[in-house]
Amino acid sequence: MHIIKNQPVSEALTADKLSKACGGSITFCACIHKIKKMSGFAFVILRTGKYILQSVYSEDKCGGNISDISEGCYVKITGDVNEEKRAPLGYEITLADFTVLSRPAEDYPLHVSARELGCTIETKLEYRSTALRNPKERAVFKISEGVCEGFRRFLLKNDFTEIHTPKIVSAGAEGGANMFRLKYFGKDALLAQSPQFYKQTCVAFFDRVFEIAPVYRAEKHNSTRHLNEYIGLDLEMGYIESMRDVMITETELIRYICRYLKENYSYELEMFANPLPDVGNIPVLTFFEALDILEKPHNQADLDPQDEVRLCEYVKKEYDSEFVFVEKFPAAKRPVYAKNSPEDPKLAESFDLLFRGLEITTGGQRIHDYHEQVEKMKAFGTDPEELSVYLQIHKYGMPPHGGLGIGLERLVMKLLNLANIRQASMFPRDINHLDP
Repeated sequence: MHIIKNQPVSEALTADKLSKACGGSITFCACIHKIKKMSGFAFVILRTGKYILQSVYSEDKCGGNISDISEGCYVKITGDVNEEKRAPLGYEITLADFTVLSRPAEDYPLHVSARELGCTIETKLEYRSTALRNPKERAVFKISEGVCEGFRRFLLKNDFTEIHTPKIVSAGAEGGANMFRLKYFGKDALLAQSPQFYKQTCVAFFDRVFEIAPVYRAEKHNSTRHLNEYIGLDLEMGYIESMRDVMITETELIRYICRYLKENYSYELEMFANPLPDVGNIPVLTFFEALDILEKPHNQADLDPQDEVRLCEYVKKEYDSEFVFVEKFPAAKRPVYAKNSPEDPKLAESFDLLFRGLEITTGGQRIHDYHEQVEKMKAFGTDPEELSVYLQIHKYGMPPHGGLGIGLERLVMKLLNLANIRQASMFPRDINHLDP
């Protein structure tokens, strides 16, 4: 029997550690990103889990032989850190020694060290594990991390409780045919379209909840804006006076996330030309006001993708905002749990948030009264008995509440002005992709 003794493990290299080592020596692990051989010396570009670093090799100063390394080798290096403003992070490392930890069996199929990969998105997906070694491709997912962390920090500071809900369920929260069906020990089951029913349930005992988790939609889309599995940033909050409380919360949330990214992810953001938006007061239009602006008839029940683009262009021009809330959608086209408007029961207390031409959020106020929920189910042709477990939360009492769901990949796609949502999904799942 062996006992593992407490001892330091190797730590990731940070910009702070590099700065503190300036004028002295440092040892860390990295991947050989690129080798540029010059006359009498070579630049060895190193890639860590976050940074690209410049090191210099020369035979008279380094104990290792440069012929022993190539692009894609993982190494442990020791070197002297010197200030060099032209180098990444402002420092250059003079190599003193290195140890090869592993070697690739083949050369990369893509130009990983290039600033841009310069290939189609299909090629990037075919060689996904290689494409993500490119710093800019990889940076998308560090920024995605920052969005999630900003989302979580804001909500925890505002007394929300983080929850984790089932993804194998017996009923779809949104209804319709876009559900993935599977067998669960001989029973029929579904992959969750949304944590909606569960986050409403949790409001009854936590008041305010949120979740960051995958959701599934079996829609046969093959567009630049749809995925069949994506990450939902969901929240639900009790004791609201109206859906405006949810909209105000989202405005503050988006503002916080952008500020958090600017403060903590500047290294990654610098790789993208488009700055983060300034999030001021977000304009609010009713659905029918939006149709009037678009000069479209009132007999349509939703906005199509081109409507969203045109509406955002209008709001940017008229209000200098890259965001716009659209509220009061026709109730018949919103989910069965959406509360009808007191002023006009044909409309729902439901909203979308559009950003740079794309819907990134759907939210609103939910029905909390048991009898009201049962009646709306019947009006929608839904048998209340089929959702009897969900109705327990209404039967035994719920506060007025509402919430929203943000599509993480859509938000990141628009924050960075990416052309395709698959660029914001590490391993996208759509109608054509089940691997890698």
